Amino acid sequence: MKPSFLSITPLFFLALTAQADDVQTPASHSPVQLSAYLESYLIHDFNDPANNRRPGFVYSHNVTDSPSINLAMLKAALTTERVRGNLALGSGTYMRANYAAEPHGLRNIYEANLGLKLSSEHDLWLDIGVMPSHIGFESVIGMDNWTLTRSLMADNSPYFETGAKLSYTTEDGKWLVSGLLLTGWQRIHRPDGNTTPAIGHQLTYKPSDKLTINSSSFIGNDKSDAQRQMRYFHDFYVQWQLNEQWGLITALDIGAEQAAPGSDRYNVWVSPNMVLRYTYSDRLQFAARLEHYRDKHGVIISTGTSNGFQTTGYSVNMDYRLNPRMVWRNELRQFNSRDAIFDKNGSRLVDNNLMAVTALTISF
Repeated sequence: MKPSFLSITPLFFLALTAQADDVQTPASHSPVQLSAYLESYLIHDFNDPANNRRPGFVYSHNVTDSPSINLAMLKAALTTERVRGNLALGSGTYMRANYAAEPHGLRNIYEANLGLKLSSEHDLWLDIGVMPSHIGFESVIGMDNWTLTRSLMADNSPYFETGAKLSYTTEDGKWLVSGLLLTGWQRIHRPDGNTTPAIGHQLTYKPSDKLTINSSSFIGNDKSDAQRQMRYFHDFYVQWQLNEQWGLITALDIGAEQAAPGSDRYNVWVSPNMVLRYTYSDRLQFAARLEHYRDKHGVIISTGTSNGFQTTGYSVNMDYRLNPRMVWRNELRQFNSRDAIFDKNGSRLVDNNLMAVTALTISF
């Protein structure tokens, strides 16, 4: 097995413990906090696919006609003045789909990272390990999102990443800038035969608690050195709370990858997204989403069809908060594709797909 960033974590931990005497934690406040999250769901796909699975480009909420757990997660978080860390283990259909390429011993690691504050005067941190992705506006934690299911852009860009992140937040909290050194595109274990790390950045501007503007990138090769095809990817989104009731998110992903090793030609994919949310009350919220994903050359989503993957999605969402820790969520979602790519009753392919899903989330 090739060495990864995880292999240096024990050394990093020793560096952290060396500074333990400098950490002052109030006696009344425990530096370790425990939490848990559970999301169950039930989907009906009106196409009745033969394998009871959502299309292959869906990596979250992907089992149909059977009560399922998307994510069950237990987490311990360490927070002190100079040191922070997270260890979380997860299970469910999300974990099985997104960690399928990892060695068996790593497939339940939702999060495992340690961070060291590098300055006593500035909010400058170095974090190393398995971390949530710096790309996109959607979280794996469903109740943090405006829609029940994840968007096409979220399902087909990294949910998690492994490496080192250097981040700085300004004193007024308005700017966050990060630089990252990563093992690859949603990887814990580096691809076999790959010796080149990937890099990324994140720049977030929050002029107020109602507006967030974010730019994130990934640059790297996610194949072996012999098959190297450089990938360049950028995610941009704006989240705007228009007033007490209405909120809007607009986002655009664009990526390019070398068509072949050493080639000067690049295959490009693009995905725009818009989500509008209406808050009726503290308990009841509604959302509508319009999205598109165009990957004609099959860089991320391969269909084997003449037009590649060119799909538009629509969804409507209703959330009802049963109590501060529990939310009941419902969504109706439609896909329309340029080519016939959706399984219909296991007997033929069609160019459209409709599904309904209900979910219950709880955190504590």
